[in-house]
Amino acid sequence: MIGSLYLPGKTWLHLAPAGLKLAVLAFSSSALMWVHSPLLLSVACAQVCFLMYWAGASLRQVWQQMRPLIWMLLLLGGLSAWSQGVLQASEMVLRLLTLVLAALLVSMTTPLTQMMQVVVWLLVPFQRLGWVDADRVALSVGLTLRFIPELGVQWQEIREAQLARGMTPSPLTMGVPMLLRTLRRADEIAEAIDARG
Repeated sequence: MIGSLYLPGKTWLHLAPAGLKLAVLAFSSSALMWVHSPLLLSVACAQVCFLMYWAGASLRQVWQQMRPLIWMLLLLGGLSAWSQGVLQASEMVLRLLTLVLAALLVSMTTPLTQMMQVVVWLLVPFQRLGWVDADRVALSVGLTLRFIPELGVQWQEIREAQLARGMTPSPLTMGVPMLLRTLRRADEIAEAIDARG
């Protein structure tokens, strides 16, 4: 899924307007912050998982995107369980997992261009006041959303290359080539944008 998380499809999730999906995501994310029941959070997480299945996302595709975050969730959950208790830790982990899965669901069912159009529409009043350039902000958001999955792919490629050479991957040995590849990719994108004016 290099370059985009979008999965083409014809479900009602794919056909729903991007603005509506982003508004529902924002509202539900805010509402989840007030939920402190592990049972209700589990139900919400299960609903998001069902919607992902309904949208045509395979377990492998979801795992590919979630794998880097699992260790972070486990670490945060362990620290929270140690400092605040198991109940609070389970609430936090379930809440974060549900929020991330919901954001991933929107990304998988919404083309990047539609998201950028929503950003432009939201920023038009501020552009009229001369505060922002809506098109530039939308382009920045689009590039960020498109670049994130590519970074994950690059990290995996570097890890596999080091394993093939008999090296033990570590943050230090992977960090330098990752930084160089990211800077090179950023230069390529900047040159492409300049070439298109």
